[in-house]
Amino acid sequence: MTDPHPTLRRFLTRQAGPIDPNLVFLIEDIASACRAIGNALRNAAFEGTQGHAGAVNVQGEDQKTLDLIADDIIARSCENSPDLAALVSEEREAAHWLKSPEAGDYLLFYDPLDGSSNIDVNLSVGSIFSVTQVAAEGDTDVLKPGTAQRCAAYALYGPTMMFVLSLGHGVYGFSCEYGTGDFRLTHARMRIPEETGEFAINASRQRFWTAPIRAYVADCLAGEDGPRGRDFNMRWTASMVADVHRILTRGGIFLYPADADNHGAGGKLRLLYEANPMAFLIEQAGGAATLGTGRILDLAPEGHHQRVPVVLGSAQEVARLADYHTP
Repeated sequence: MTDPHPTLRRFLTRQAGPIDPNLVFLIEDIASACRAIGNALRNAAFEGTQGHAGAVNVQGEDQKTLDLIADDIIARSCENSPDLAALVSEEREAAHWLKSPEAGDYLLFYDPLDGSSNIDVNLSVGSIFSVTQVAAEGDTDVLKPGTAQRCAAYALYGPTMMFVLSLGHGVYGFSCEYGTGDFRLTHARMRIPEETGEFAINASRQRFWTAPIRAYVADCLAGEDGPRGRDFNMRWTASMVADVHRILTRGGIFLYPADADNHGAGGKLRLLYEANPMAFLIEQAGGAATLGTGRILDLAPEGHHQRVPVVLGSAQEVARLADYHTP
């Protein structure tokens, strides 16, 4: 009898189709790191690891102690993967090379702890991962477009710890089983509803928004008496993982657009280890992911920590927002 909830390993080796064993090893190492991060979060109050680390990262953002702990856990868990050539992290200024790159070796991009400002108030946070490959022997270029991703994933540290993965053939969610610690398949072939009644945006930045974003949000807030003809709910958790997981589960649209305040930096979210992996997952679940107009995955990266605007979610709603940008 087929197990309705196979473990991550069983899924990767028997149900995911042909897959490089070394990629299986890497994904399992990533999942192991997520378990360890989940434990570190649960025990943070007892171990004195909540709060600020007293340092800033390469982006000039204050680092939480758990940001650094999560970064170290992922590096230590994954650095022995046989074909992993380099790590690119939000918390590290440059790529960390583990070996001389050979064709087919893997590159791991990650945000070790997304939404870490939520830790002190006990709200959901996550980790985001993207994997690409080295093109040729000696190739040290890690600036690859999102279309080059071999797989993408995120972990959600919520009431149930989850690991959500795509290898380019759909999106699969694995829940961590209490007691065994196994990630077991609980959400097969996740699909985003085509229509939505929810949107996620940081409303405190309204004074910086461009005219198209202002118009779109105003039309949603006008409710059933407005041009949309129905009521919308607005959500914002300050954790991209939590907001994207909600969209994957019940639909919606997530917006962190370019605005008057962040335009000079290119946007807010980082392309290589936030926007690209989330765009990959959203598209694999039948949604759309854009910079407001153009597709995120088509963008050629210009730097390790490049920032971009992000609009993603239910395909019809993303397309509708693009229309607001059309003169």
